[in-house]
Order: sequence, then structure tokens, then C-alpha cells
Amino acid sequence: MTTAVPASASAPAPAPALRRSPAPRLQLVGDRPPFVSVDGDGGGRVGYLVFLPANVDPVAVMSAHGIRPEPRPLPPGTPPESAHPDDAIRVDRARRLVEVDGRELDLTYLEFDLLAHLVAHPYTVHTRDALISGVWGYGHIGDGRTVDVHVARLRRKVGPAYRNRISTVRRVGYRYVPDHQ
Repeated sequence: MTTAVPASASAPAPAPALRRSPAPRLQLVGDRPPFVSVDGDGGGRVGYLVFLPANVDPVAVMSAHGIRPEPRPLPPGTPPESAHPDDAIRVDRARRLVEVDGRELDLTYLEFDLLAHLVAHPYTVHTRDALISGVWGYGHIGDGRTVDVHVARLRRKVGPAYRNRISTVRRVGYRYVPDHQ
């Protein structure tokens, strides 16, 4: 496992009178994954999670250490996670609450997780196997009928005005379409 720690953590701290505020530095500690060579051109990419204080510019820190930052903006039209792409069906993950036109739905644990997953990824087609893995948390279980049953229950609970927002993609799976009429 590779861990990033402040470089000053491995060296003894200087006396308080001589302490200076050095530029933030990182030192990698531990083994590299086997598919990445020391010079970094092993073909694979490795991502590291680095926590920085709020007042430190991450691009400046990376540039100072010879790392070329690769910022990737969100594609146009991608709503932030906190945005509600659909005003009629609102999912509050923190409170595990779903409202349809202001009416709270009484959902089971898996119904909530399934609807929250679909609403969080609008217009994305999800295969039955992907939903079993992502929502139920385990691999292929057979014919996918479990997903079909849960989708049918969700459609019934959201009501006739919104049931078509959970759209069937024949022989593939399901997708959530917020503006489906």
C-alpha cells in the first residue's frame, strides 16, 4: 500500500526558534503497485487521494513537485450532485426519504436504494446485472426477475403520473428519464 505523508513527519522537528514555514511537501511511503515502473511509464495509472488544507492551492503543490495536473471539467449540462434534476421526484439520501409531488413514499430499503440509484444517474441505461451488483451488492443471481419485481413496485408507488419515468429498455434493463411524459 502506498501512503502519502508530509515530508516533515519522517524528519525530526527543528527547534521552535529555528522553525520556518516550508512549502508543503509530500513524500510517498511504501511499495508501488507491481504494474507501475519506477519511472512511471508502466502503462497503468494510479490515483492518490491527498488531503490539503483549505488555503493551499493543489495545482501549485503538484506543479512544485513536477506533477502535471490534469483537471477535467464536467461535461456541459451535467448537474452537480446536490442539484435536483427532477422537481417532481425528490430523493433525500441523508434522511432516506423520497417525495413525489410533496407526498412522502413508503419504500422498503431496497426500493429506496434502487430509486435513489436510478434518479442519481438520469438517462443512463442500467442492466439488471449492474443494478443487482450496485444496489443489492452482490453478483449475478439468475434471470434478473428480482429487479423487474422491484421496478414494478416502484412504478406502482410513484403513481400513474410518474411511473413512466422509470423506463424499460427491452432486453437490457432500465433507465430513469426525469422529463418523460
